[in-house]
Amino acid sequence: MHLAYRMRPKTLADFVGQEELVGKGKIIRKMIEGDRLFPIIFWGPPGSGKTTLAYIISKETNSDFHSLSGVTSGKEDLLKIVKIAKENYQYHRNTILFIDEIHRWNKSQQDALLPHVERGLIVLIGATTENPSFEVISPLLSRCRVFVLKSLEPSHLEQILIRALKDKENGVGKYKKAIDNEAKELLIRLSGGDARIMLNALEMAVTEFKDKKVTADMIKEIFQTKSAGLYDKKADEHYNIISAFIKSMRGSDPDAALYYLARMLENGEDPKFIARRMIIFASEDVGLADRGALIQANAAFEAVHKVGMPEAQLILAHIVVYLARAPKSRATTNALGKAKEALYEYPNEPVPLHLRNAPTKLMRQLGYAKNYTWSESFVGPSKKLSFLPEKLKGRKFFQP
Repeated sequence: MHLAYRMRPKTLADFVGQEELVGKGKIIRKMIEGDRLFPIIFWGPPGSGKTTLAYIISKETNSDFHSLSGVTSGKEDLLKIVKIAKENYQYHRNTILFIDEIHRWNKSQQDALLPHVERGLIVLIGATTENPSFEVISPLLSRCRVFVLKSLEPSHLEQILIRALKDKENGVGKYKKAIDNEAKELLIRLSGGDARIMLNALEMAVTEFKDKKVTADMIKEIFQTKSAGLYDKKADEHYNIISAFIKSMRGSDPDAALYYLARMLENGEDPKFIARRMIIFASEDVGLADRGALIQANAAFEAVHKVGMPEAQLILAHIVVYLARAPKSRATTNALGKAKEALYEYPNEPVPLHLRNAPTKLMRQLGYAKNYTWSESFVGPSKKLSFLPEKLKGRKFFQP
């Protein structure tokens, strides 16, 4: 079993995060302590504790717990649990049915569940990463309390991480590994609030590396998604030439760009491949400095496609000279790069409530679209709120 599964809390006392729901005097804790169960839908991102919380509710209320997957289960699985629930009902024992990814159940499956929830035969706890206003049928949704779970905060993830490092029975304590502060901060940040991702990465760092301390380099290697080898080594020269071609245009040298163009064409390169690369170049390197460049490059591609070789080489030469001589600006390219850096620094940051659409009553009650103005005199968030997520407030990516 993976570390994330082994470290799953078994009691409310061990549960980390979601204090607004499980803290002292809060709704879920009061429900458990009063043994007053009602249908629930947990809506939140992966790794925020939806499944764990459902399991804890069942254990602390001594309920009969059954779990189904919205992906792999159906009506037949439901009917088997209904049969068990009827027996439990006779002995005054609650039957909790947890449906993970309930949004994956179709209308027919949800309709089959509805009467058993209405009668109280089954206490439904659904979990979804999708908006239940759109994915759960209205009659079922109206009988459930919807609780919104948030991504775990760094402090929560740190608690879980330290616990896993020390726990010799369920965690990785038997390996006697430490983690330096840089690695810990990086692991928590790249996990994006998902405890499962963090714990699975921690397990790899502890078990796959012989070092006694988990370092930032290990974490970077584990989270690395880009392949080291982008091209076939046999095609090195092919990509060396296209690289030289692009760099020549970028350096505003039309003579060198024409030379590499001729070299590619004489060696049988597909002219449409060259034209496509110039469309990319027009946005990436010319950008806002010449707003007609993208139009010209795209027109060249269309013309190459229509005319074909050998005449297409004239069209390619025409646009190569145009792009090489054009003024250059990488403002939008650099801005996109900075935006991506911010994304990887803070994965899965929640969209501010005031920017979310609110077509349903539930979403309005949760504060969606609140404090956003759209009028003739002003468009945007009121009260000096930000378009960016809170942790990125004030960040500037685009430099004109």
